[in-house]
Amino acid sequence: MDITPDVLVRYEGILFLFGPLTDRAKDWLEQNVEIEPWQWSGDTFVVEHRYTWGLGQGMKDAGLVIA
Repeated sequence: MDITPDVLVRYEGILFLFGPLTDRAKDWLEQNVEIEPWQWSGDTFVVEHRYTWGLGQGMKDAGLVIA
């Protein structure tokens, strides 16, 4: 069974990049995270490592698939 991820996460040194791949993931970010425009790099949400666990756990709790 193939599961399509909703979010692609990459580690880049001290930053984590959360790339929403589905509308569901984009909607979740808009509804659950106060995001400033400067926190985006293109279509990717940039997060300091100290916020990564909470953000990822919130997404997983909402049923989003993270890869």
